[in-house]
Amino acid sequence: MGALANQAFVKMNGIGNEIVVVDLRPQATKITADEARAAAGPQGAPYDQLMALYPPLTPGTDAYIRIYNNDGSEAGACGNGMRCVASLVADATGKSDLTFETKAGILNCWKGEDGLFTVDMGKPKFAWNEIPLAEEFRDTRAIELQIGPIDNPVLHSPAVVNMGNPHAVFWVDDVNAYDLGRFGPLLENHPIFPERANITLAHIVSRDAITIRTWERGAGLTKACGSAACAAAVAAARLKRTNRKVKVTLPGGELTIDWRERDDHVLMTGPVAFEFAGTFDAKLFDNVAAR
Repeated sequence: MGALANQAFVKMNGIGNEIVVVDLRPQATKITADEARAAAGPQGAPYDQLMALYPPLTPGTDAYIRIYNNDGSEAGACGNGMRCVASLVADATGKSDLTFETKAGILNCWKGEDGLFTVDMGKPKFAWNEIPLAEEFRDTRAIELQIGPIDNPVLHSPAVVNMGNPHAVFWVDDVNAYDLGRFGPLLENHPIFPERANITLAHIVSRDAITIRTWERGAGLTKACGSAACAAAVAAARLKRTNRKVKVTLPGGELTIDWRERDDHVLMTGPVAFEFAGTFDAKLFDNVAAR
């Protein structure tokens, strides 16, 4: 029997980013890609990301988190999902300061006096081979990449950054004026991104505000992508187009992103919402187990 059969879960969302959380610390069984896809199906608990808690690998941390996209692939970071996990663990333990570990590294989370959770997403990475890109670009504030005719591209010259996941940010006047459902898959899987990439359309409203829409690697169109909000904020500040602390408006709501000057860590603050709790039906994974 797989990791998710008869497994309890909690369905939550971070400003519309659909999150499922499962606590696998007691059995520490790895979730397969097929199981993750089955769990995201109509008969399961449809999600953008599934956050699986495992026993800590590093002393002093509360859990090791594996993050699964709804296509079964794994992500390195999910800021909205981390806030959901932090909220659940804080409620269970009474702690307001928590530390988790993911493929992207160790992340600190804490609950503010306003009840909102903040996740320290760590330092952004800008080097072409850290993002990673398939070829060298010395300046990743804008790379040579476009969609459409050479003399009249639809989208072009994105900023690229790694915020636990690879991100490409295209600057536009209206984030709703583009068919992101069409362009997103093409750009996500472009050869320049050997590990694929999250594709974001970003409009700079003011020195303190950005609006974005994101095609999320492995999940598709999403109401919110926390790491994309961080990537857009950092990319805009690198270009001196915004301050280091901004409000980022996504289809599902708002996040506050603060690229902290003293240590270059990116802090993401926002709400979480509980939807329901349930248990995955073992029959959901019958065909998976038979493979």
